[in-house]
Amino acid sequence: MTDLLYSDVENDLRSAVRSLLDDQAPWAAVLARTESDETYDLKLWRAVAAELGCAGLAVPEELGGAGASWREAAVVAEELGRAVAPVPYLGSAVIATAVLLASKERDLLGELAGGGRTAVLAVPFATPPDAPFPSTITVEGGALTGTVRSVADGLPAEVLLVPAGGGLWAVDAAAAIRTPVVSLDMTRQLCDLEFTAAAGRLVADGDAAVRAVSAGLVTGAALLASEQLGLAERCLEITVEYLKTRHQFGRPIGSYQGLKHRLADLWVAITQARSVARYAAGCVADGDADTAVAVAVAQAHCSAVAVRAAEECVQMHGGIGFTWEHPAHLYLKRAKSASIALGTPDRHRAALAGLVELPG
Repeated sequence: MTDLLYSDVENDLRSAVRSLLDDQAPWAAVLARTESDETYDLKLWRAVAAELGCAGLAVPEELGGAGASWREAAVVAEELGRAVAPVPYLGSAVIATAVLLASKERDLLGELAGGGRTAVLAVPFATPPDAPFPSTITVEGGALTGTVRSVADGLPAEVLLVPAGGGLWAVDAAAAIRTPVVSLDMTRQLCDLEFTAAAGRLVADGDAAVRAVSAGLVTGAALLASEQLGLAERCLEITVEYLKTRHQFGRPIGSYQGLKHRLADLWVAITQARSVARYAAGCVADGDADTAVAVAVAQAHCSAVAVRAAEECVQMHGGIGFTWEHPAHLYLKRAKSASIALGTPDRHRAALAGLVELPG
């Protein structure tokens, strides 16, 4: 049975990551970066990936990783979601790493695990785990041509893992044209990738490539739920703090029953989200037969909870919550963007219905 409780190791890891983020990625710094030309914080990414060793948590020690599991990686995702940190953790340390683990690619995997390089799976961010194998890129003689739109974490990536021609290809990012696109979530900017006879190295072919891409998307969806959990918890935390200090008509507005009931309902939903997110991460870590069901449940629930928590954060902060100077909009934009990433809640509910054989 999957253990939903956090271990001492996971709690220590959480403490280390939170301390780093509190120091290097306070919300004011994150907000300021969204107004700059470099929306990703690569200095912070090096600290998270290499100095703390978070990039290789799920990679075995013999392959250059930390030899932990996706459970520990999920704890990091929670903290990064809590801080809306502008780093490519989901794209590189989770999705691309899971793809390479499934394809048994050793050299590039070791570089990613050590934090020396960053990679991304070149598929649209909205691609759900049960989507057909991508076919927008053509291959001729090992050269790739075509366009992939709305790729998350593609801007800072050094290696692009491109599904094309029934295979999975590793392409140097310098061989592609990367065009930033206007993104709702300014802390995770999307980009379009254009290939024109770009040289690629075959990583996996046929069924192996299909399994590798699927593994990356399933693992990504599972740990995205943990990121959404961290975001929702932080929204509740700062909202409660505000309601305790903001006074209206001579009393704290948090003492009004209507607000207390809404917060209590939100707390219950977040507690449920923690259970399903932890279960999904545990299933992925263990290779459990229930993984597909667990991931579908986690995404269907956590996406909605994160959006609700962010909306409540904005509304309960009153006028200040609607301003650019307050971080509430960063959480709302991340929550909204993540709710359609790797499959919408409706898509995951439909997948769940099929998995448990409910009638259409």
